[in-house]
Amino acid sequence: MEITKIVITGGPCAGKTTAMSWIQNAFTQKGYTVLFIGETATEFIRGGVAPWTTGTNVDYQKCQMRLQIEKERLFEQAARTMKADKVLLVCDRGALDNRAYMTDEEFAEVLAYVNSNEIELRDSYDAVFHLVSAAKGAEAFYTTANNTARTETIQEARDLDDKLISAWTGHPHLRIIDNETDFSEKMRRLLIEISDVLGERAPYKTKRKFLIEYPDVMALENMPNCERVEIIQTYLKSASGKEIRIRQRGKDGHYIYFQKMERDPFSSAKVEIERRLDKDEYLKMLMDADTTMRQIRKTRYCFASGTQYVEVDVFPFWKDKAVLLVGVNDKETEIRIPEGIKVIEEITDNPDYRNIAIAARL
Repeated sequence: MEITKIVITGGPCAGKTTAMSWIQNAFTQKGYTVLFIGETATEFIRGGVAPWTTGTNVDYQKCQMRLQIEKERLFEQAARTMKADKVLLVCDRGALDNRAYMTDEEFAEVLAYVNSNEIELRDSYDAVFHLVSAAKGAEAFYTTANNTARTETIQEARDLDDKLISAWTGHPHLRIIDNETDFSEKMRRLLIEISDVLGERAPYKTKRKFLIEYPDVMALENMPNCERVEIIQTYLKSASGKEIRIRQRGKDGHYIYFQKMERDPFSSAKVEIERRLDKDEYLKMLMDADTTMRQIRKTRYCFASGTQYVEVDVFPFWKDKAVLLVGVNDKETEIRIPEGIKVIEEITDNPDYRNIAIAARL
């Protein structure tokens, strides 16, 4: 059984409720059993439990975080009893959403209460899809009438949208779905992004890649919405036509592990399959490393630039350049280079700058 757990998040009046219907229709037809975990905050508030009815905000957040984690655990437990080959578990908001409503000190207290850490909670999901609030780019459609738990003004909705993106920044598969198209196209773009994560064929999905001048690392680290991630990538021995790599990802002693396999990696029709590993699996697979390749170590800086989610990879062996990555699902997508980043050239289709090529040269 394959269980994929994703989060649908976003600012107020972003289209989450409608998105659930689109997801169910689209992926049921593709053979998935689709399960939904309802929004915990809305359940609590409608039931009379809220930050303004409990003793303190931290008291409320502890309750919500614990219930969120337990709901997900039980849904996964139930899913494993089902007669299904492919299960898509869809969370209407996830464990890190309420970080937007807490100070750093409050968040640390809640993490200690549930005996976890930010990386473990954030990266327990296979992907996170942020639907941008209608208050940003579709103001005429912003309303609070369809959700009694929603009280934000347009400006408050915009601010909250930014905070939610910041809360999830650093996740390896965070995608931001903006309002630059009509609503139906917004939903279609969401389905394309989910299809990509599931390994289902989508019309077009890739990352544009740019060689940039070495960035101001201190400026990146001081950005309020930037998350630093340490990555170690190892290539394994594999048959011709396949590329297999494992990755350690995290920071400050907290790491998660992945395996990714690509079939026909140099073809436009390549297929990628990714799965989570536990630490023991990862360490065992390291024994099968391709010794003709060096490990790739890099520091990745993840942040939102407008409605684009971008990543800057800084390598220890380069002192004059780095790599900027921007995810796109349309060849015509306009790329807006973040302020302070100086592009040398686009390298999207340059095989010399693929990680595997760099690993072979080191």
